[in-house]
Amino acid sequence: MATLKEFEEALREHGMHMALALLERLRERDRQTRTIRPARRLTGQKMTPELARQIQELHAATGMTQQEIAFKVGVNQGRVNEVLKRGKWLDDDPHAPEAVARDRAKARMRADPKPRPTRVIGKSAGKTVAKSGAKAGAKAAPRKPAPQGQFAFGDL
Repeated sequence: MATLKEFEEALREHGMHMALALLERLRERDRQTRTIRPARRLTGQKMTPELARQIQELHAATGMTQQEIAFKVGVNQGRVNEVLKRGKWLDDDPHAPEAVARDRAKARMRADPKPRPTRVIGKSAGKTVAKSGAKAGAKAAPRKPAPQGQFAFGDL
């Protein structure tokens, strides 16, 4: 299959100036009607049973892929897959696992970031070895290399 550029070169070689002019007019029309759309959504919609039903209707009525449906309704492809394959988000139960996870994630985003607590993971030579999210200068004891076996020529 030839590319558009190869097609244009073939038209030039054969002196088909009318076809080249038509091709140029089509390109210009395309440039004028082209809109620039973001490749990804910037903010996602809250998944609701209505949105889940809309996703199912789009899937049943059109031949759209999950990615195309996701772009159209403003969610990611994983959410579309959850609705189509596992039937998630179809009921309005606030105690459903997906609703609980969504609400927890929103609560974490609203909360102020707090430093991770330091916890004791062991003692080394009378010193307490601590581990924290920020790695506050505490070092763990060095590991000894694992013993390795050796083979002689007659072993195998």
